[in-house]
Amino acid sequence: MPTTAAEAPAKPIILVAAVALIDADGRVLLAQRPDGKAMGGLWEFPGGKVEAGETPEAALIRELREELAIETVSSCLAPLTFASHGYDDFHLLMPLFACRRWQGQPQAIEHQALRWVRPMRLADYPMPPADVPLVAMLRDLL
Repeated sequence: MPTTAAEAPAKPIILVAAVALIDADGRVLLAQRPDGKAMGGLWEFPGGKVEAGETPEAALIRELREELAIETVSSCLAPLTFASHGYDDFHLLMPLFACRRWQGQPQAIEHQALRWVRPMRLADYPMPPADVPLVAMLRDLL
């Protein structure tokens, strides 16, 4: 008899906050994961792990500063949707925020490349499995 989700062994839940940075032309910023890292070469929405005692908004503000050299504030982060995806070793829970206001020009500090993409073209970029369902949501909202 197959194992149900309720009977499956528990995996650690990793909370990662992500953001759809949306420019004045309605394009969304995608960041390419560095080679040598898990899922290297795939495109993702910027963000990162939420540390203990940190809110998802605070994690995004920190990650945007560290990874893209831009500044924003929590009032500029609007919750959109979330992804819930089971990987082999953990379960990822990832809230996705929209941000249209920040200071500075995004720079690829921790990523291989950055690309501004029209919502209808987001699906053209190979992404980690957890990010894929977010594309349709963004396309429909934008």
